[in-house]
Amino acid sequence: MKSGADMDVWGSRRIRVRGALTVLSAALVAMATGSCALPSKPSGPEGVVEHFTQLLDKRDATNAAGLTSYPSGAEATLKQMFDGLGAGKPDYQLAQYINLDADSGMFNLRANWNFGPGKDWSYDLQGSIRKLAIGWRISWDPGVVMPALDNQHTVKFVRTDPTPPPKVNDNAGEALMTQQTVNVVKVDPTRTSDLIATTNALADAIKPVAPLITGGSLMQDISAAQGKPITAVTLRDDDFAVLQPRMAAIPGVVMEQQPKVIATDRRVWSPLLDALRNVWQEDRDQHAGWGVQLLEPNGHLVTQLAGQPGPPAPDVASTLDPRLQRAAEDAVVSAGTAASIVAIQPSTGAVVATAQNTYASEQGSPAFTAAYPVGGVADLFKAVAAVVKKKAPQDVSLQDTAEAATMLGVGVGYRVAGLDQTTGRLPISGKGVEQVNKGSSDPILASPFGMAIAAAAIAHGGLIPPMIEIGRPATTDAQINPLPGEAVDRLRAMLHDEADRGPDLAAVRHYAGVTAFSAKGGTGGWLLATMGDLAFAVHIDDVDSGDATARMAARLLQSLASPDSK
Repeated sequence: MKSGADMDVWGSRRIRVRGALTVLSAALVAMATGSCALPSKPSGPEGVVEHFTQLLDKRDATNAAGLTSYPSGAEATLKQMFDGLGAGKPDYQLAQYINLDADSGMFNLRANWNFGPGKDWSYDLQGSIRKLAIGWRISWDPGVVMPALDNQHTVKFVRTDPTPPPKVNDNAGEALMTQQTVNVVKVDPTRTSDLIATTNALADAIKPVAPLITGGSLMQDISAAQGKPITAVTLRDDDFAVLQPRMAAIPGVVMEQQPKVIATDRRVWSPLLDALRNVWQEDRDQHAGWGVQLLEPNGHLVTQLAGQPGPPAPDVASTLDPRLQRAAEDAVVSAGTAASIVAIQPSTGAVVATAQNTYASEQGSPAFTAAYPVGGVADLFKAVAAVVKKKAPQDVSLQDTAEAATMLGVGVGYRVAGLDQTTGRLPISGKGVEQVNKGSSDPILASPFGMAIAAAAIAHGGLIPPMIEIGRPATTDAQINPLPGEAVDRLRAMLHDEADRGPDLAAVRHYAGVTAFSAKGGTGGWLLATMGDLAFAVHIDDVDSGDATARMAARLLQSLASPDSK
């Protein structure tokens, strides 16, 4: 039991605690009551300047302008500044405030703008503030928010690129693509009273260089664009010079000049060029500089206020072989249905050629993105599975076959710089494996790209990542088992025997060193072939005969063997 003294001590402490709580509660009530009476905006000059900087940081042009002596003019300037500087993040701070007298003061600001990693701009500012009838207001001058800014000029954040721009080179280091000024011919429906007559006249005018563009196809494009202007054709300067007089007289036709990366040799056309443009652009973006520019009302540059030019971007070292590319192009145009060829160098994984005819190009880039039934090509996957699973080929399951397909690259989810692609789709799951869509009637699908990878794996003796830029092979999250030597031997024997005795491969039989395997898949036809350090895959939609793919392969080999004419 506590003594009386203890109780007195405890009691006195309890009284002091209660007293402290009472005082604290009273203080909180007083603070809460007092806070209701505080103004929502600062009224003192220094507080007004502080609030002004806070509103600038929020990019609140309207309310920031309301704290100035000329709200309408300030708002227009601030809105233009924020719009012109895009996504730049401002940070304005009051560095110093000096009272001059009861009705005026002056201040110094420190401004910091950030336009992304490594893109920072800082500067100091001065301003004054006066007490007007409506309260303290900052004396408005555009220079209070940015040096050199005035009512006659605008400011803009720009991307800067060094000149000359980089090139895309072929696999021999020669210029394959360069940035050139091209002429973009558009149709603007709002500028013609007879759209059908316009599209028909334009199609007729450009027929010498674009025979597949018709008045009807242009009308379809306009309909899809919901009445907005469409691009009809893009022309090089020499073609434009010949066609321009006829096009200029057509109502609704608009012609513009734009920079574009295009092939230096007009004979080279490939879906691979689009991917290489993407690589070129990605590289240039990474090396781009920046600037904050002061501009005249007409957009002419007055001076650059801040920025860095950025280093020149390196040329893109592409894997494309122009001679082989032209041979592949010559081969695909021989088909009357959609056809694609993809060729790969087995020793490196370099995609050396990709061609598709007009019928295929109407579908986009099926050489890289289509997924066709593999059909009889699955026998190659079964041969691998039989070795790996130690089973007879007839006992190999669909699961076994699909797993074996990944060992040849089909169904593997690769990441290839600049390239939208699929190697195929499989009825199995796994990290880095592309799955077939549910409900699909075809258990294993492949793209011509995927089949070319498989052909290259057979020639190389194992899977090697593809690449379209030298020194930058594709990556994948898939865990791929190495191809057993016994499986490689069996696959090579199958291609060799098929090329020697296959009834549908007579067209390629007399080309030395060629091994091949052909099969139907759905309504299409496949051919996988190797010849030294070259592997390629052919696919033809709605194939008309069993040897159609072999005849196309023979056309490629024949063109490749012929003297290259410039």
